[in-house]
Amino acid sequence: MERFTTSQTVGEIVTLFPKAADLFKANRIDFCCGGNVSVKEAAEKRNLSADELLDAICNLYGQYAGKGTEQNWNEAGYTEIVNYIQATHHAFLREELPNLSPYVTKVMRVHGGNHPHLIEVHKLFNQLKTELLEHTEKEDTEQFPAIRAYENLPTAANLKAATAGLTDLETEHAAVGEILHRLREITNDYTLPEGACRTFQLVYQRLENFENDTFQHIHLENNILFKRLLEEAV
Repeated sequence: MERFTTSQTVGEIVTLFPKAADLFKANRIDFCCGGNVSVKEAAEKRNLSADELLDAICNLYGQYAGKGTEQNWNEAGYTEIVNYIQATHHAFLREELPNLSPYVTKVMRVHGGNHPHLIEVHKLFNQLKTELLEHTEKEDTEQFPAIRAYENLPTAANLKAATAGLTDLETEHAAVGEILHRLREITNDYTLPEGACRTFQLVYQRLENFENDTFQHIHLENNILFKRLLEEAV
């Protein structure tokens, strides 16, 4: 019997089998902000065979099943998930965004004349930096303390406080996802031009690494943490 079906959502499959995120990414299928669509719908949008995509997922699962290398966040407590997000993803973006910023500016100034898309890259990066830093500050000071409080004392009032801002946070995640998709589009999947200097290479590599981390970050919040809380609130 197959473990997965084409009617399951992309986000659900990545929640059950995190390694599937690599396969979806390779096929340019959004598993975080766009994770609520079925495998069938996602495949159709990319002009792919849903059955072949499902076979690839099942084959990959067969290779990794039973190895126990992935954290099962569905079984983790809310505080454990929140602590992990803050220590891993929030800490990463707070360090990486300011550090990467001067390189993005330098590449635009030096190479923007010959590569005009770098002007938009610079603009989008700064928009991304502003939105994500504000977003994570809101999570750290408002939403996450409320989630911890609910787990410590699971009352109806605390659940209401823990879920009150989740829809707004998901909307902000979608906006971040759009920026990341646009960055990938205008850089032609981060394809370097011939003769690109080392700083140019560094910027593209680190932007792509940032995209990978952010998609994992949003998936963990949207499809696991927030979803579980909202299901409790129904």
